[in-house]
Amino acid sequence: MIGSFRRSIALIAFGLCFPCVFAADLSQGSSEAVAQAQLDAYNARDMDNFLSAYSDDAELYSFPATLLAKGKQALRERYEKRFVDATLHATLVNRIVMDKTVIDQESVHLLLPEGSGTLNAVAIYEVKDGKIVKSTLIYGPKVIDSPKQK
Repeated sequence: MIGSFRRSIALIAFGLCFPCVFAADLSQGSSEAVAQAQLDAYNARDMDNFLSAYSDDAELYSFPATLLAKGKQALRERYEKRFVDATLHATLVNRIVMDKTVIDQESVHLLLPEGSGTLNAVAIYEVKDGKIVKSTLIYGPKVIDSPKQK
């Protein structure tokens, strides 16, 4: 009798907690969906969809705290230069999602001043109300493509 009472309490507690766990997963998924939509638009070099992932007053930083751009117009001006590069493509290497924070490790193929190459980077996105409000970039080493041998 006491065993079945404990099982009943456990089932009730699980039933009360299950919606909370499910809601947390949905919240996490939406932050991840925003980051993924931004990455997809970046790879398509689709400025309007890229900017739609950001809040109107979003801030872009270089780690740890150098402000690079504030607001969608400043983001547009910064990324317009990059989006003309036909070789531009970011490959997601790893992603960590914790609540409203998404951390992406990326390998970005692009045209660098030294030539075609790859830039390793980490992007930390802070999402609020379905929009990126802050993005912090950490740049790793550049790797220049070796010239093709004849």
